Amino acid sequence: MPSLLPTALPRHLHPVAWWVWAVGLAVACSGTTNPLLLLLAVSVAALVVAARRGSSPWARAFRLYLLLGAWIVVLRVLLHVLVGYKVGQTRLYTLPSVDLPGITLLGPLYLEGLLAAAVEGLRLASLIACIGAANALANPKRLLRALPGALHEIGTAVVISVTVAPQLADSVHRVRRARVLRGEGGRGLRSVGRVALPVLQDTLDRSLLLASAMDSRGYGRRPEQAARARRLTGALTLTGLLGAAVGTYGLLDATAPAAVGLPMLAAGVVLCGVGLAVGGRAVQRTAYRPDPWAWPEWLVAGSGILAAVLVLLVAHRQPSAVVLPLAPLRPPALPLLAVVGLLAAALPAFVAPAPPVRGTR
Repeated sequence: MPSLLPTALPRHLHPVAWWVWAVGLAVACSGTTNPLLLLLAVSVAALVVAARRGSSPWARAFRLYLLLGAWIVVLRVLLHVLVGYKVGQTRLYTLPSVDLPGITLLGPLYLEGLLAAAVEGLRLASLIACIGAANALANPKRLLRALPGALHEIGTAVVISVTVAPQLADSVHRVRRARVLRGEGGRGLRSVGRVALPVLQDTLDRSLLLASAMDSRGYGRRPEQAARARRLTGALTLTGLLGAAVGTYGLLDATAPAAVGLPMLAAGVVLCGVGLAVGGRAVQRTAYRPDPWAWPEWLVAGSGILAAVLVLLVAHRQPSAVVLPLAPLRPPALPLLAVVGLLAAALPAFVAPAPPVRGTR
């Protein structure tokens, strides 16, 4: 799909822009249990990934996140059938019940309870799909260069950990292709035992090679810092985190004073930023060909933030529009403002620059 904003040369979008977009879409999903909105959000994430993913190993991992989300929905429904609290008015079936101390296994099944369990699983699956979209679109190695210097060591560990899922997808493809070339094809449960061990070994070996390569290039190392600077960094960061936690609680609690909400959260974020800036002065880094931040990055990040703001605004003004009505059971609403916000999150599929072909950069 061609980009609406032409660039002189093919380039990767800034990884921070992809993560801001994905987090904004995830925040929008977390604010609703409306299955129509959740399915729309997952569809938007899949559209953007299909239009703007590259040919790197992590770009093929989005399917694994979708499969994981589907399994979570099924597991959530099964747990409700097994040990869930059975509520509702439309009885579907009555299973034999087993009374245990404090819990009842199986029992009657109600349509409302099954739908509630499925929607809760779908909300978690949509969050996983959003994070999977960020992993498929953003280069984790480029993301490390964009992190503040104070988070350099943590960023190294995070980059190594987030590459496990993409490497796993690539390893599955490599092992299956090798089996086909040897005439050992086959799919299904019978081939899982023969494929699992080689895939796990190949994934761990490649992750260890990445860790060794990053360590040999000095990632995660920093010079000795003065004790005064370390204490100042720790105090600012810890105070900022406490302020952000209190401010978040104030925003979620309607009975909390107004000064405990947004002002406390803003002060905590500022203190955390100052602490990271002070702690990062000891890290001297250089970047060859740094990633630019241009209008495509602003549009991609802004589309994710806009989706979160509009969905949360609808949830604040019309709480019944972003939930699945169960008592009584009715079809879910389709609020226009939330739909516009989620559709705006599909903007990266058109405005983000197409990633360069593998090997060109």
